[in-house]
Amino acid sequence: MKAYLISIGDELLIGQTINTNAAYIGNALSEINIEVIEVSSIGDDIKTILEELQRASAMADLIVITGGLGPTHDDVTRNAIVSFFKTELIQNEEVLNDIRALFEKRGRKVTPINEAQALVPKIATPIKNKRGTAPGMWIEQNGKIYVVMPGVPFEMKGMMEDFVIPKLSELMKDSTSIIKKLILQTTGIPESALFERLGNLDELLDNAKIAFLPNQYGVKLRITVTENSEEEALKKLNEIEQKIRTKVGRYIFGRGEETLEQVIGKLLSDRGLTLAVAESCTGGEVCSRITNVSGSSKYFERGIVTYSNASKVELLRVNEDTIAEVGAVSREVAMQMAEGVRAVSGTDIGISTTGILGPTGATTNKPVGLVFIGYCDEKVCTAKKFLFGDDRILNKQRATQAALEMLRRQLLGISDEE
Repeated sequence: MKAYLISIGDELLIGQTINTNAAYIGNALSEINIEVIEVSSIGDDIKTILEELQRASAMADLIVITGGLGPTHDDVTRNAIVSFFKTELIQNEEVLNDIRALFEKRGRKVTPINEAQALVPKIATPIKNKRGTAPGMWIEQNGKIYVVMPGVPFEMKGMMEDFVIPKLSELMKDSTSIIKKLILQTTGIPESALFERLGNLDELLDNAKIAFLPNQYGVKLRITVTENSEEEALKKLNEIEQKIRTKVGRYIFGRGEETLEQVIGKLLSDRGLTLAVAESCTGGEVCSRITNVSGSSKYFERGIVTYSNASKVELLRVNEDTIAEVGAVSREVAMQMAEGVRAVSGTDIGISTTGILGPTGATTNKPVGLVFIGYCDEKVCTAKKFLFGDDRILNKQRATQAALEMLRRQLLGISDEE
């Protein structure tokens, strides 16, 4: 089954609202082996909606529409549906009762404009909206399925989870093709270098598909296979994964939506190790990432933000002479920060960050984007130099990721040598 997603709303076109609905729906459909072939965003205009419905109907088996079902003048999707299918609106008593019950629960009076939302196209099966007043619609016409839902994300997600996905899953259970996806999370290697290291993709994939999805933290590899059975699909995914790990395994930190901080948390917890962090340029972001993980108190002892030179000396015992000689942004100070936070906290491991995020603060020898990350345990005390870009916030995010990745590699004994 092929799906076409239509998101309706002027706010999407002008960038006022980010279209998270399409991403959610696309992922949910792919999980049940429905292929999304196109995603479009259009304005609140009946003529445009009708043209897009015509186009989508010619291309796909399933057309999913979100947006434009509210009670105001610019919510025109329902009228477009009526026009497209040459049908009429009828009052649905069950929907009307749901609307009245919702308003009563909230202690509000139902107005005629709200009651009008119980008018549903005659050919549609209403989709109950447990989180709002506008019902969704399920329409089957001319061998196609049309699903129409509100644009409010939590209302749409409720309909997807309660009705749409279960119904589509039932229709898909006899499908002869099984689509399975696997995401491998990589960091510390650019997209181009990753592509180069993987070599001949046709040979690697054997008719499967791979997508490179870069962001400021690394590159996700999404592998997609289509087979006749789930067993065959999983076997092929496993074979491809092992080939990829042979080529770039050192850069792969997780599978699926696993985060780097989750991986590190498990490594620390399994080994019974404790961690303390000293941050300068990242301003607490490393600690924030680590404490995003439930149960992090088991291994994370403390974090100290020492932004000024004085605080580095006072709280971390960094040598004043070292700062004077080589500067706060240096390999030596990063090492002393990691060693100092480990000593004052009594943990097994200390890590640190110090750098120039920009746009100010650079010197002839120390450009914007220069960062040193320190690591110290009972056997090793080291620091690594990084050169990021010119954007302050991106540099902060990349430095945080690099610090966590350096910790992961130290825990696993992965050397920096190729």
